[in-house]
Amino acid sequence: MKLQDIQTWVTVPPGGIGGSFWVIVRVTTDNGIQGIGECYGIPVSGDIACRMVEDTFQRFVAGTDPHQVETLFRRVYSAGFTQRPDISMMGVFSGIEMAVWDILGKAHEQPVYNLIGGRFHDRLRTYTYLYPKEPGQDGRPARSSEDVYHDGDAAARRALDYLEMGFTAIKQDPTGPYSFQGGRELSLHELSRSEYSVRRIREAVGDRADILFGTHGQMTTSSAIRLAKRLEPYDPLWFEEPCPPDQMSAFGRLAAATSIPVATGERLTTRIEFHEALKAGVAILQPDVGRSGGVWETRKIAALAELFNAQIAPHVYCGPIAHAAAAHVGFSSPNFLILETILTGFHEDILVRPLRWEAGYLIAPEEPGLGIELNEEVMERHPYTSGGRLHLEMCQTPLPSDNRRIITEIE
Repeated sequence: MKLQDIQTWVTVPPGGIGGSFWVIVRVTTDNGIQGIGECYGIPVSGDIACRMVEDTFQRFVAGTDPHQVETLFRRVYSAGFTQRPDISMMGVFSGIEMAVWDILGKAHEQPVYNLIGGRFHDRLRTYTYLYPKEPGQDGRPARSSEDVYHDGDAAARRALDYLEMGFTAIKQDPTGPYSFQGGRELSLHELSRSEYSVRRIREAVGDRADILFGTHGQMTTSSAIRLAKRLEPYDPLWFEEPCPPDQMSAFGRLAAATSIPVATGERLTTRIEFHEALKAGVAILQPDVGRSGGVWETRKIAALAELFNAQIAPHVYCGPIAHAAAAHVGFSSPNFLILETILTGFHEDILVRPLRWEAGYLIAPEEPGLGIELNEEVMERHPYTSGGRLHLEMCQTPLPSDNRRIITEIE
């Protein structure tokens, strides 16, 4: 059995929940077995990302036995004489590698988790961001006039909706915009708004749910420590990526200064970078299987975390294919903590059968491979326009730390 052909798509989720677009791949073997995968966050236009995937497949993957996962990883990891973590190439490879595992599972008539250590967990605890909703949508994320991202009272009301759905953990980032300048000192307005939001959510949910405080690298080390001290009375499960991902020593200084577990990982790739995070004192790793190097590399990251008595909480801000692949890593990992989950109609409709989610938990699939099948008709009804937005984008304006005026205008 040899890997023979690849096909790529870019589809646009309505409303943008899960990113501006998803890069989806399908790999076919010479004996007709097909596998699907998803690349996360390649920082170029979707059509260019597809060409990168296709070029990489033809150069390093085509003609190879799919069992040679290590060989495939080393080829792409070393592409162009790099031989170091490269977030774009690992995003490209991760989607291909995901499809390879889907093929292997189908070839051996086993779920992927049985090929990477076996099922350790029968179900996985999940969490969600606080997304807006519109009346009559049964809690599904959508646009509305309520600002659940910055208004603590609205966030508290929305948190109760998710508790009714079965979630036992919710996440929010109320701190402010993410600028290309890197870490900055938050304004007093942003610090107070963040503290108020967490306080209101804790008052609403009590001990029925964990609060995950998600940020996106906005802060200097000193600002992160100032905010952590404000958040400690409300006992968040974690403080996520408060400093830029290229400032790992900052995570170490923060971890030493707060009782809140520090989490990071969505913008890291391969076990090399995650090892640095663990050495710095990060307690919860958040690899995105569509960027971290694929299923096998992410399983290695989980094993590495065990040596530091740390846990994994896979990041998911994409489509359901990477979500399914992350779940297989979770099912097989003893130190799995919780899985990010997105529930929208499009996430369900793009699959022939949606992932099995029941009252806050993802249920282990029994089907071979990743256990999912694409609904191509739905996907192709939402095509990407060449040169459109990137999967995620940052504010291109330097932001000051004055108390309210400019920050409020940008938001």
